[in-house]
Amino acid sequence: MNTQQQNSEGTIDVELSEEIAEGVYANLAMIAHSNSEFILDFIRLMPGVPKAKVKARIILTPEHAKRLLDALRENINRFEEAYGGINEPTDTFRFPGGGFSGPVGQA
Repeated sequence: MNTQQQNSEGTIDVELSEEIAEGVYANLAMIAHSNSEFILDFIRLMPGVPKAKVKARIILTPEHAKRLLDALRENINRFEEAYGGINEPTDTFRFPGGGFSGPVGQA
């Protein structure tokens, strides 16, 4: 499957395989960073299962991480305008940091 994305420099032809297009379910994200990259781990945590599994890891430059944050903010605003506000989660998880020195965030 090919899709085309518009950007300020023109069009980018993006190939999306059927396997990737199916997506992966994750209900927890952990974020760490070093001085040169951000690491986003998307995790599936299931009730009654003692070990959560990382289902995808995305590594970004700091510049791309900031662009992702801006794009998420814009899309959440559009979603809430169309469908109403998103409830803030009431439960929080605390996991110790990994091999990176920066703070670990959760989503």
